[in-house]
Amino acid sequence: MTEYTTDAPRDPGSQWYDGEAGPLVRPYAVTGGRTKPGPTGVRFDLIALVTLDPGAPGADGDTALGPEHRALIDLCRVETQSVAELAAGADLPVGVVRVLLGDLLELSCVTVSRPVPPAQLPDERILREVIAGLRAL
Repeated sequence: MTEYTTDAPRDPGSQWYDGEAGPLVRPYAVTGGRTKPGPTGVRFDLIALVTLDPGAPGADGDTALGPEHRALIDLCRVETQSVAELAAGADLPVGVVRVLLGDLLELSCVTVSRPVPPAQLPDERILREVIAGLRAL
């Protein structure tokens, strides 16, 4: 019988770490298997702005929050950021960040400013006329 061997270490913890990728944790493990943010089903656009509520706990304040929740709070503490910026800053998939933000919104840790729908934005023709009028002054 042929025995196959590899150069990989037999450390049981090594299967959860990749030297190039870092720790391997599935997104569903971070969100507890949830794919939708909160019971209300709030939808976060990529450009929605997230602001930290002044009463939000600090990085070590609320033990009920996971490390990913606290990372998002710390990112918002510096400045208001979009959902996309938070995902990049926390190095998490956008879907995971949306679920975590839903949790923080329900706990009143953050507020979310929804983007203005395109139908409610001023017409480009009107803006060009205003600019032309200002230049004429």
